[in-house]
Amino acid sequence: MPISEATHALPRHVPITVSVRGTHPENVHFGSLAVVDTQGRLLASVGDVDTPVFTRSALKPFQAMPLIAQAAQRHRLDDADIALLCASHNGEPIHVERVAALLSRIGANESALACGTHQPFFYRFNDVTPEPGTRFTRLHHNCSGKHTGMLLLASALGLPLSGYLDLDHPVQKQIRQSVSHFSGVPADQLVWGIDGCSAPNYALPLRSLAHAFARLTLTTPDPVYGDSPQHIARAMSQHPELVSGQGRNDLALMRAGRGDWVSKVGADGVQALASFSRGVAIAAKCSDGQLTPLMVALVAALEQLGWLDDESHAALASLIPPPLKNAAGIEVGELRAVLELQLS
Repeated sequence: MPISEATHALPRHVPITVSVRGTHPENVHFGSLAVVDTQGRLLASVGDVDTPVFTRSALKPFQAMPLIAQAAQRHRLDDADIALLCASHNGEPIHVERVAALLSRIGANESALACGTHQPFFYRFNDVTPEPGTRFTRLHHNCSGKHTGMLLLASALGLPLSGYLDLDHPVQKQIRQSVSHFSGVPADQLVWGIDGCSAPNYALPLRSLAHAFARLTLTTPDPVYGDSPQHIARAMSQHPELVSGQGRNDLALMRAGRGDWVSKVGADGVQALASFSRGVAIAAKCSDGQLTPLMVALVAALEQLGWLDDESHAALASLIPPPLKNAAGIEVGELRAVLELQLS
């Protein structure tokens, strides 16, 4: 289906995960999943892989791409810095301190960030309550690394730091070209909207998002971005604690991959993951935006693809919820994957 016709179409998702009470399905979570190689070939799929869905933070490696290609050396960016530029981080000290240090390299501070402020993800994902009176800043925002990367690019281009989120700002134009280049969707046909952090975001067919991630695994230089794609992917894979943080799914996934997987979650039920050794990537969407049923489906897909061994199974155990219990502690059901990959 041409993207222009799919802009406002409802995705034709299918059941991927169900909760069962006793043995009978109770709640059904719909979604879709694409498995694609570096050439853009669809190897397997579930549901609708052609209707665009918003990528949210799964887009971050490609938002960082123009900066890494043009100014990584100028800004003295090491692999840990690059991982943080692609992060949806927890707002832990290791994240906040590194963001502040990166901003200082261009004479800026948190006031330059246009992402807003929220309670750090660390508390939500680790079932911890902040101490009364705890103050959070824009540095704690899960997207502060991405925004810092945009500011670093603006500085490298000799531009003012203000206005960097405007759709027609040179920084955003370069990001749009990066997204188009790696996804294969023409820039003038990209479906766009405003992300939760106020930056422009793009909707892509899942097959296009998976293709973009598969291209991160190529060992040959990209004709436009050189070695930056694999540089970014390797930095993320080697520093998953900076990409996410304690209790997070990207940390669990990349540790399970033991250096072979690069993973990036997106808000509202999006996940992308690529394997360096296979040159294959997965992109998935849970239609109701819930992370837990998405992870249950993703682990099942990895199992069906033969990507899991005993060690990776154990590393992913935290992503699978325990059996459902009622208020009396009686086990009443479970969350169960029902997707079946269709080979192309």
